[in-house]
Amino acid sequence: MSITKEIIVPSVIQPYIFGRQDSNIKVIENNMNVKLSALGDNVTIEAENENNAVKAYRLFEELMKTAEKRELTSEDVVYAVKMINKDNNVDVSGVLTEKIKVGGWAKIVTAKSPSQREYIKAMSTSDMIFGIGPAGTGKTYLAMAMAVNQFLSKKAARIILTRPAVEAGEKLGFLPGDIADKINPYLRPLYDALYTMMDIDYVTKLIEKGVIEVAPLAFMRGRTLNDSFVILDEAQNTTEEQMKMFLTRLGFNSKAVITGDVTQIDLPSDKRSGLITAMHVLNNISEIKFIQFSDKDVVRHPLVSKIVRAYDAAMKKD
Repeated sequence: MSITKEIIVPSVIQPYIFGRQDSNIKVIENNMNVKLSALGDNVTIEAENENNAVKAYRLFEELMKTAEKRELTSEDVVYAVKMINKDNNVDVSGVLTEKIKVGGWAKIVTAKSPSQREYIKAMSTSDMIFGIGPAGTGKTYLAMAMAVNQFLSKKAARIILTRPAVEAGEKLGFLPGDIADKINPYLRPLYDALYTMMDIDYVTKLIEKGVIEVAPLAFMRGRTLNDSFVILDEAQNTTEEQMKMFLTRLGFNSKAVITGDVTQIDLPSDKRSGLITAMHVLNNISEIKFIQFSDKDVVRHPLVSKIVRAYDAAMKKD
């Protein structure tokens, strides 16, 4: 026997929730095991059990609350479905309206999962934040967005982006060009994220002036970073010595965000990851925040989440 629930969804916001040619309806039906139909402002939910009907009802409630605060996208609906399926009590509207204002075409960057919301809040309130988890969870992108936000609002005078020049299977010495040419490919992901948030010409001028600096971790040694928003990316590939060196560079009125994935360590087998050590050594310092992400926070193609889970399962068996 099927369960039926009805909810009023104002026709003015239905296009945002339903999507172009009702594409979001199909996403909701396929992922929540319900059937939806609309007549005027009335949306009818049919499900084979009470749990699915309640989840779909909650989904529409949360999407309507979000639509009151900002325009919905198809991506928002996909992430909302994902969150509700994981936890029916999650504050979906709170997550989807947690935002970072930036420039460029991105304009506003919003959270896509409860962990991302927690991460944004931590970056707003703490001076040192670790974002740890698999690829595609938004660790670096959100850190970059917060850096741009802090710079544009004049809370930080400089943006410094760095990562260790360690890579899988290749050595820098075998690559063509001078040191800048050799290192540039490893810094490219940081540039890519930056260019989505600020005008390319403006970024280029800021880099020329040294206001924005993108450099390998080795270049941080001996410096004190004042009035800066500093991001250390791919931190799992730092050695213990490099991590300590980086963390002690932090100067007055500065903020540091360290991101990494402990399942993607490219260090030689006799070297221990500085990120893993930091997670144990610094865990009891209340001013330092550690935000953990999982495959459920992946915001890339749906296949990425499945790939992460498959590899995690295989590693546990080994």
